[in-house]
Amino acid sequence: QVQLVESGGGLAQAGGSLRLSCAASGRTLWRNAMGWFRQAPGKEREFVAAISWSGGIIKTANSVKGRFTISRDNAKNMVYLQMNSLDPDDTAVYNCAARTDPAPATSTYDYHYWGQGTQVTVSS
Repeated sequence: QVQLVESGGGLAQAGGSLRLSCAASGRTLWRNAMGWFRQAPGKEREFVAAISWSGGIIKTANSVKGRFTISRDNAKNMVYLQMNSLDPDDTAVYNCAARTDPAPATSTYDYHYWGQGTQVTVSS
């Protein structure tokens, strides 16, 4: 079993930056690919970014490519999402997720563990 806790959300101005963190506990992230998803009010949850167990393979949604960067520190059981050049359209609840497979995936159905989420609000 893996427990995931996100932090780092909050209020930012358009053009600003935030760094989200995801802490894993319960057991180490052994061979778990990790992902970030987001859900805005009235919209379905959407893929943001994912990273393989080794960190060597990264997938990023076109909507955030060039602005958001996913990374991980397996020694600390941490996953991060650096968000730059924030836009009001990035306003959403951001969730960290883990899957029992080392390869990253972009579908919510491929992930087995989810955090509660952290709110990100970007003002114009």
